[in-house]
Amino acid sequence: MAAPCTMILLDPDLEPDPAPRSNAAKRVNASTSTTKSPNLKLPTPRTLARFLKLAQDVLGLRGQVTVLLTTDAAVKDLNRRFRRKNKATDVLSFPAGTVGPEKIAGDLAISVDTARRQSAACGHSLGIELKVLMLHGLLHLAGYDHENDAGRMAKRERLLRGKLNLPQGLIERAGAKR
Repeated sequence: MAAPCTMILLDPDLEPDPAPRSNAAKRVNASTSTTKSPNLKLPTPRTLARFLKLAQDVLGLRGQVTVLLTTDAAVKDLNRRFRRKNKATDVLSFPAGTVGPEKIAGDLAISVDTARRQSAACGHSLGIELKVLMLHGLLHLAGYDHENDAGRMAKRERLLRGKLNLPQGLIERAGAKR
């Protein structure tokens, strides 16, 4: 199978790295915390594109996938326009339907703002969180729907996360909160 074409797009309004902490904040955190804070720096598009190609191959999803890394505000707007939900979310998937002669699988929109918060809460890097979100979105592009499939997507996501060496996924996190 030929390697799928991927594209990572960065929203120009996106803040690539979180605001640096002041020296006072670093001193307080260093003296009161024994755990290392996760890396919240945005990985390079090249790094993310390599993972996206690998995840598509492991999943068996053919066709071009475009990933937009953007802000909460932009994802909220997309969510409102396409899903009639007036809130930001972590990842949105826009399947192309069947992969036709254009060889397009679909598009993903990921809120880096939300991904940063989730990565900090989970104790892993932003890069890891973006990979978890990309895999989740790719599963939706492949036709899975965790809201209506009696656990089929959750099982597939768990299997693929193991193959891709990723931590707990979105479906499992949502189940743990119940």
